[in-house]
Amino acid sequence: SRYYREVLPGEIVKISRYDVQTLDVVPRPEGDPSAFCIFEYVYFARPDSIFEGQMVYSVRRRCGQQLAIEAPVEADLVSTVPESATPAALGYAQKCGLPYVEVLCKNRYVGRTFIQPNMRLRQLGVAKKFGVLSDNFKGKRVVIIDDSIVRGNTISPIIKLLRESGAKEVHIRVASPPIRFPCYMGINIPTKEELIANRPEFHDLANYIGADSVVYLSVEGLVSSVQESIKARKENENSLKTQISRVGKIGHCTACLTGEYPVELEW
Repeated sequence: SRYYREVLPGEIVKISRYDVQTLDVVPRPEGDPSAFCIFEYVYFARPDSIFEGQMVYSVRRRCGQQLAIEAPVEADLVSTVPESATPAALGYAQKCGLPYVEVLCKNRYVGRTFIQPNMRLRQLGVAKKFGVLSDNFKGKRVVIIDDSIVRGNTISPIIKLLRESGAKEVHIRVASPPIRFPCYMGINIPTKEELIANRPEFHDLANYIGADSVVYLSVEGLVSSVQESIKARKENENSLKTQISRVGKIGHCTACLTGEYPVELEW
């Protein structure tokens, strides 16, 4: 198989053995821009997916680079929790001039009854999924890049595990903004009350999860990382150029981050 092209927002496509035909393109009401889910780039999509003419991996790497501009830190190495945030971690490390080093490896035997994890890993719950590459970070200041922190209960045992294995400092950098609002467009985001960004603990999140510091990417930083290459390419693509000139912006839905929904909600 080979990549042919994307299906446009609202497009109805007929694929036959002979060709690909556009039957119709349903327009957005009143000429509003499209509202592509920005969290597809952050989390949901496979890194080799191509949306809006760009590879998801490349966008995630740019998010990491932007995060390094917004939230640098004095540290010795950059790493990630394998492996969804790896592109962002590589981008952050490259921009900061720090080495990217693996500190955790996935335990492929978890779930097999004949392999018993040791007591420490068993007590740490979620962290038993990972082995610790302690020689890589013992006595060092570590920056861990995560793609998102939703409830805040996954990262805590990992930070504890790194500290117990010799990390001098653990700084968390999140390559997306805090999720604060529910999605009514089909994504099953937890209720407002479950989201860590809406809880009192968020005001001292570093202490709550046991990190030396925590900083999220800004909404503006995420949007610019996603739209950078789209804007650079707009002169060469007439349909995109027309869309941008008509409404003055490229459309992405940031409702879960900002509470600004692309359509009026009806109850």
